[in-house]
Order: sequence, then structure tokens, then C-alpha cells
Amino acid sequence: MADPRGFLRHRDRELPARRPVPLRLMDWREVYEAREKGELGVVSRQAGRCMDCGIPFCHQGCPLGNLIPEWNELVYREDWREASERLHATNNFPEFTGRACPAPCESSCVLGINQPPVTIKNIEVSIIDRAYEEGWVRPVEPARHTGRSVAVVGSGPAGLAAAQQLTRAGHSVVVLEKDDRPGGLLRYGIPEFKLEKRHLERRLAQMRAEGTRFRTGIEVGGSGPDALDVEQLRSRFDAVVLATGAGIPRELEVPGREAVGIHPAMDYLTQANRHVEGDWISDPITAEGKDVVIIGGGDTGADCLGTALRQGARSVRTLAIGTRPPEERDESQPWPTHPVLFEVSSAHEEGGERSYLASTTGFEVDDSGAVSGLRIARTSYQDGRRIPTPGTESVLPATLVLIAMGFVGAGGRALHEALGVEHTARGTVVHDATWRTSVDGVFTAGDCARGQSLIVWAIAEGRACAAAVDEHLMGRTSLPYSVRPGENPVTV
Repeated sequence: MADPRGFLRHRDRELPARRPVPLRLMDWREVYEAREKGELGVVSRQAGRCMDCGIPFCHQGCPLGNLIPEWNELVYREDWREASERLHATNNFPEFTGRACPAPCESSCVLGINQPPVTIKNIEVSIIDRAYEEGWVRPVEPARHTGRSVAVVGSGPAGLAAAQQLTRAGHSVVVLEKDDRPGGLLRYGIPEFKLEKRHLERRLAQMRAEGTRFRTGIEVGGSGPDALDVEQLRSRFDAVVLATGAGIPRELEVPGREAVGIHPAMDYLTQANRHVEGDWISDPITAEGKDVVIIGGGDTGADCLGTALRQGARSVRTLAIGTRPPEERDESQPWPTHPVLFEVSSAHEEGGERSYLASTTGFEVDDSGAVSGLRIARTSYQDGRRIPTPGTESVLPATLVLIAMGFVGAGGRALHEALGVEHTARGTVVHDATWRTSVDGVFTAGDCARGQSLIVWAIAEGRACAAAVDEHLMGRTSLPYSVRPGENPVTV
């Protein structure tokens, strides 16, 4: 146990300071100041609050099974290198989860029963940042090569995790990505101010040094000049992992949807990330000088908000169809479940307005065919359904509308159909208890298998799928994994 009285001495959560709002709106850098790593500073004090519980529920909260009490104690004792080893034992990419995960581990922290929980997420990212600064993150080359080959289709967190584990097991792994750069949603879905792409690039450099190969701009199952057809895919590789994500956005079927200026949130975020990468966008979706309305109050909506503010939007309003969440747990969300709470993210801190119980009923369209307004009505509940209340309709000015209502099915459907892979009624890939699809030798993991979820679930499933593929190819496996298909967070 790091400090037997730490949780009594230090009862409050301490987090790194965020850069001033006017300053950070001028650039795309991460919002936090440099994370402190000095002797018994913020990070070490928070690590000392960890109680080393007899049953650490933070393990249950994180699908990766991170050894949180262990690396908390190591940080408190200033053994940062061993803390990095413990962290990497269960998580291939802590620099991603430490920045982009909503931290269900903190929701299940035992200390959170009657005190603010330990700042696990910040400790995690401080460990990995320190490890990179000290040069401790190095390629882990396989002890032997098996002579077996695996294609991983998709380079998001699930695909990258599966690829790294399989490469380290000695297989020849090629990651096939339809975009021009690897990373999937890590590259084009998460804004730079939340995850600077230098963190992704240095992890990709490690994977390349270990032997993983990346082929970008490849349309697997397509018919274009850069396509790789299914016959070639199956003949060249002994196994295939489908990690194509959940790429089909949920639509909003209301009058006026066809108007110019209404876009799925991911189209908008992808263009913004490409702009930050230095790409030329011929007809960009930009919020500059516009009245922006974001439909959807989740993390993607917040990412759109921060992006629109940096682009110089005249006004930004986020609409949520449901009620305003409580600021603290209520009896319907008991510990150790991951509650839905009212949060002020860095983007909300920067500006914009939020409206709740707002049902979109249609769009106003001007003479040029562009959106000019958005009609909303107050949400009411009837037989468990959320419906607009008659007589409560109003119009909001809107010259750019971003639909951030989540995703409804797996990406890469053309490839799946060409392979003969079956889908569930929810549009996800059918798989058994060993991550095998309905096609022999084809496996799946991540959002295309479980549906839209968290980055920690994607990495955990990628690791588990890698173990299944390794066993399929070799007859046995020593690769560790922490989840099985169909497992879900604790709920009530």
C-alpha cells in the first residue's frame, strides 16, 4: 500500500491545470499544461490516496484489467520505470486511454464511495509521458517467427492492439487501412486538442520497428486501382482480423435534412483533423462565422464544440434530447457502475450553450437550398419513448448543423458481404466465443463486433482477439487477455 493514511491526508482530487481558454482557442494543442512529475507533487499525492483495496473494483471498471493499485504504489514510491512496465502489462496504448477514455475505473474506485475517487486517468497518462521522455518505451521484438501471416483490416485502437500482440507473438502482420494514414478514429475522429497526433506517431513508430507493416489507401474488398479483393486477401494471409469500427452514423430523418450545411459529425471532425495535419481541403466544412448547432450531447458533440470554437464560430449550441444529467450519483446509478453525470469538459469550459429536452422536428431551408434554422420542440416521455411535445416548437438560427447521434452499425460492410460474414440485427459482425466470425479463419474485434463503445473496450477486445488468432494458428497461446465476447460493464 503506497501510503496507509494517504486517503485521509489528501481528500480532494487534484488535476493538472488547463491552459487559459483565450490562449488555447488560438491553437490545436492539448488543453492541459505540462503534467507534473516531481517528488510527491500532484501525481504522487493522488497515487498515495489509493487504498490498495482487498477487492479493487477499479479492475472491474476497466475492461483491460489494469493493475491500478500496483502502479499507483510504484508512482508514490517514485519508481516510474517499473510503473510503466506494470501499465504496459495490460494496456498497449496508455497514452491513448489516458487522454481519450472517460475513465470507468474511476467510477468504480472504492474510495469513491465516500470521497472523490483517485485520479487514475491522470496518473496513467503521467506514467506513459514520463516513460517516453526517459526513453523506456522501446520496440519489443518477437523471440521467434512463426512463418504465419495475419491481415488486420482497420487501424483504430482494436486493430492496432491486435496487430501489436500478434507481431510480438512472432506472426507476420500487415495492417490494411482505407485512409491515407493509419490510426482510424484516433487519427481523424479525435481532435488534436484532445489527443495530439505526435502520441499516435511515436506508437506507430514502435510498432513498425517491431515488424508490423502498414498499408494505407487500401480498399479491401473494393474494385478500384488500390483495392485488394477478397480472393487475394484470403490467399495471402493465414488469418484475417476485421477491426473496421462502427462507421455508419445514426441519421436524423426529419423534413429539410437534405439542405446544404447539415453534416454527420464525423465528416466534420475528419476534415478538421486533416486540416491540422496540413492537408488541403478543396471544399471544407468550417464553422467560421456561422451559427452552429450540434445535435447530440455526448463526447463527439463536445469534440465538435471545441473544434467549432477554434474555427471561429459566431455561436454554438449543443442539443440533447434527454434531461440534464445529475451532477452526482443518484440511486438509479449506484457505485460501482459508470454513471451518466453532468460534466463540464474542456470544450464546454471554452464556450457555447447547452439545451436539454430538445427534440429536433425539422430544418429551415433558404432559397439557395442551405440550412438557415432548426426547429425544436420540448421532449416528453410517452410509454418509454421520447417524443416532441405539440405546441412547444421554436426555431434556432443555424447555418451549420452537425449530427452527433452516434453510430448504428459496423463499417466496411462491402468487405464483410464479400467475405460472406454474417451480421446481427444491430448491424454488428456475428462472432462466437473465440472471436471467430461465420467464415473460417476470419476474426473480429472492437466496435464492428460489439457496437459503438469506449476506447478501452476496443483495446481489450483487440488483445483478446489476438490471443484467439494465435491459438487458431499455433494450437495454443500465451498472449494475455482480459475480456470475452459478450461481456459488458456492470449495470443495474
